[in-house]
Amino acid sequence: MKRVSLFWLIFALGSGAALLDAADTPVARINHIALYVRDLKTSTDFYQQVLGLQTIPEPFHDGRHTWFLIGPKTHLHIISGATVELPKDKNTHLCFSVAAVEEFIPRLARAGVAYENWAGQASAVTLRADGVKQIYFRDPDGYWLEVNDAKE
Repeated sequence: MKRVSLFWLIFALGSGAALLDAADTPVARINHIALYVRDLKTSTDFYQQVLGLQTIPEPFHDGRHTWFLIGPKTHLHIISGATVELPKDKNTHLCFSVAAVEEFIPRLARAGVAYENWAGQASAVTLRADGVKQIYFRDPDGYWLEVNDAKE
């Protein structure tokens, strides 16, 4: 009888731990972000040269896609074929973190890319309440990007 009780105790504790682990694990995680662009080469060059992103193999091999690695098991897909320029609001943006915003800004200058702070002041940096520095700029298709120095 004691063996059966011990078995059920271990089973109950194990099941509870599994439930806790499952509750702490997100149901979904980001896999990729896709941006529809007008000129694949221009956008590919921008993301490689300005942001320093690494391309990864893409399965289509049709000359319309470039895939970049942007995190563990996370990609940015650039897809050519856009013909209409849609309005893009700064509130909708893709953010990348760097070690130091001040060290990143010269990359933008070399590429001729203007940046601004959140309020829209040219060549200015936003300092968040938590001390994180942020800048905002647009890619060749007008998509807003943020670069900050957040450590997490």
